[in-house]
Amino acid sequence: MHTLSCSPPRHNFPALDTPAAPPAVHHDWQAVEQALGEQGHAVLPALLDPAGCARLAALYRQDALFRSRIVMSRHGFGRGEYKYFAYPLPSPLHDLRHALYPRLAPIANRWSRLMKQDTRYPDDLDTFLARCHEAGQLRPTPLILEYGAGDYNCLHQDLYGERVFPLQVAILLSEPGRDFTGGEFVMTETASDGQRADVIALRQGDAVVFAVNQRPAPGRRGGVRKVAMRHGVSRIHSGRRYTVGLIFHDAR
Repeated sequence: MHTLSCSPPRHNFPALDTPAAPPAVHHDWQAVEQALGEQGHAVLPALLDPAGCARLAALYRQDALFRSRIVMSRHGFGRGEYKYFAYPLPSPLHDLRHALYPRLAPIANRWSRLMKQDTRYPDDLDTFLARCHEAGQLRPTPLILEYGAGDYNCLHQDLYGERVFPLQVAILLSEPGRDFTGGEFVMTETASDGQRADVIALRQGDAVVFAVNQRPAPGRRGGVRKVAMRHGVSRIHSGRRYTVGLIFHDAR
């Protein structure tokens, strides 16, 4: 998962028979792009309802759904653990990944042009995943993270290989104040003129879209500069916190 500061089918990904995710189209995507451009992150309120969150969190105990389990403290990633799903993904995650990608690809392409990069992202996720697989990135990256009291996630970037989609999504499955305390989602940016940190307030079912690695930002003297982004989770004070991460590139 981390770049620290801390065989699936090639084109067809069938989904398991679990409740379908809601469509990811009922948001103001112009406002999402504006927020991403200004601060590197944007919130999608109520992307999942509480019942959908509970169903996804319950999957964490179904080991057959996952390809690997990572205990963060063993790798210097923080404290807590997470599991990467295997293909085929549960249908809510399959559907959300495929619904969100076409909304984010135009933003990714505009960012690429602004930063004078040659990468162009296709309109659909399966075509992009095929490119990942051609580069040897065959392993699925959607995951669930579990935190208990005292756990946290170091600031990091989810890169995984040569092919990187520049935006990703995290969905909070637990309710702050009821299921856990502490555990805020944190983003930092670093540029030549200094650093900044943001704490993003989320409720159960909210998603945050954010920059994986770099984002374009206005330069002080005009033009565009690249701002390095990292994300993490602050220490959990009590309870248990579950989050789903949707990363659009697969891993080596």
